[in-house]
Amino acid sequence: MTTQLTPEEIDRIIEMAWEDRTPFDAIFNQFGIREDGVKSLMKKELKFSSYRLWRERVEKCSTKHLQKRNPEITRFKCNLQRTISGNKISKR
Repeated sequence: MTTQLTPEEIDRIIEMAWEDRTPFDAIFNQFGIREDGVKSLMKKELKFSSYRLWRERVEKCSTKHLQKRNPEITRFKCNLQRTISGNKISKR
């Protein structure tokens, strides 16, 4: 990660990383951070036990990687996810 992220961007990346339907490619498209960068960020920002739970979840989740994803899933976000406009988080 070469760019400085704001606390709001870090929170959004963590939220996207926890979401099962949001692939790492979506995070890269919005923030320019690849999967290994997301893993580093999560390890830095979360408690170790939370990070370990997240890693176990990601390893089992086929929707986090587009190559493993069911081709019938054509969107990155679920209906409950906040709308995003231009990388800015909109308030509920």
